[in-house]
Amino acid sequence: MQLSHPKQYLKIEDKTVLEHTLNKMMRVPNVCVIAVAVSDSDTVFDKLAFCSEKLIRTSGGKERAESVLNALDALLEYKPDWVLVHDAARPLVDVTDIENLISHCLEAQQGGILAAKVKDTIKRGSSHSSGTVPRDDLWQALTPQMFPFMTLRSALSCALQQGVAITDEASAMEWQQQPVQLIPGRTDNIKITTPEDYDLACFLISKQHKRV
Repeated sequence: MQLSHPKQYLKIEDKTVLEHTLNKMMRVPNVCVIAVAVSDSDTVFDKLAFCSEKLIRTSGGKERAESVLNALDALLEYKPDWVLVHDAARPLVDVTDIENLISHCLEAQQGGILAAKVKDTIKRGSSHSSGTVPRDDLWQALTPQMFPFMTLRSALSCALQQGVAITDEASAMEWQQQPVQLIPGRTDNIKITTPEDYDLACFLISKQHKRV
């Protein structure tokens, strides 16, 4: 994003991306407490106008898996059975999708992730296409991702200790041969990574607010 500050503090309308994201999570009735992993040198988070006792701050790590594990450790005292992990840079997540994910996981007693079927034709290659990848069973992983708390904590801890490359929580669970359900979610649950993503997020959030 070529910013002088973390992208989660970009403003959309009158709130930061992080505030939009956390406000969505706090609207989910099943969510009892939220651990937010931010850098120890972060001086912005504590100045945000959050009015919720649900939020606790914990230290971020060098990699995603380290940040998530730190957050899980911070939640140990609450003894949760399940945990949702969500990207701060996904402010467009739909609350109904989160509730649907929770419902499926609890009913099946298996972890799962929000995901979207890949719609575009996918090519393999570097500078030139070397082939087309069949997309019938390809899904784009979204968040939140929901898993049994202690099972996920153990999977992430073991993966980090053994140097396994972990791209998301589902990859840690897959490595441990744990089930991961694919729960269809809205395709506008985008992650803000590029300036184009930010422009799109601004437009979509304004549409969401008009619907409300």
